Amino acid sequence: MPHLQDSLLIASDLDGTLLDHHTYRWEAASGWLGLFKQRDIPVALCSSKSAAEMIEWQKELGLSGQPFIAENGAVIQLPESWQDHENAPRILVGVRHEELIAMLDNLRRQSGFKFICFADVDDNTVSEWTGLTRKQASLARLREASEAFIWRDSEEMFRAFAAQIADLGLTLVQGGRFWHVVDKQSDIGQALRWLLQEYQQRDGVTYTSIGLGDGPNDTTLLDNVDYAVVIKGYSRQPIVLRNDNPERVYHSLHYGPEGWKEGLDHFIPTEA
Repeated sequence: MPHLQDSLLIASDLDGTLLDHHTYRWEAASGWLGLFKQRDIPVALCSSKSAAEMIEWQKELGLSGQPFIAENGAVIQLPESWQDHENAPRILVGVRHEELIAMLDNLRRQSGFKFICFADVDDNTVSEWTGLTRKQASLARLREASEAFIWRDSEEMFRAFAAQIADLGLTLVQGGRFWHVVDKQSDIGQALRWLLQEYQQRDGVTYTSIGLGDGPNDTTLLDNVDYAVVIKGYSRQPIVLRNDNPERVYHSLHYGPEGWKEGLDHFIPTEA
């Protein structure tokens, strides 16, 4: 079992995990967040959100300066203390946003696929789609190495679209509300493994990782940590992990930040 005295790294999804699925509230997690900050335990947020959105959420959660993985693994933000790192402040994996948009536009013209990208609309439209404020919607559109879109065509056309996307060296990730297209090299689990290796190399210690997520798109995160908390979620698809041993994986009874707290209470001794 992990202990607060160990070298820990917490990797957490945001929507539906650390943030309530409906209200975006997170107060139930504040006790653990405060304790991790007090003990200099890194909390790496992992999400499909843009880096600009992640930085704002870090401010809200008291995690400024911590690492994060954005855009489904396409963006890796390094800890603020790693100013000497050759890739500081962050790494972009694979194809850049401008090139992605050009590729998507080309597919649309050639094959007639019907979909709407964040880049196709304005901040007000994204705000209407998501319930975000106009400022938050503006940040959501600031993509660096991925694009979010709504599919407006048939399942048959989607299969053809997915095949052409794969031929271009890209991959599709289904989020809670939107589809995302990224370079096939982009992967949250792979990014997390790289981040852990960097921490271990720089600090000369072996880190124990705890990951938390609520949906099937968090599988790659949860498969690449020592201990996993599967937060009770709203997806109809189950989360299928490579190793679902109860000693490694805890399934929460509560949703969102209450489940986040519950999972950490389960794994980390409370005498801390």
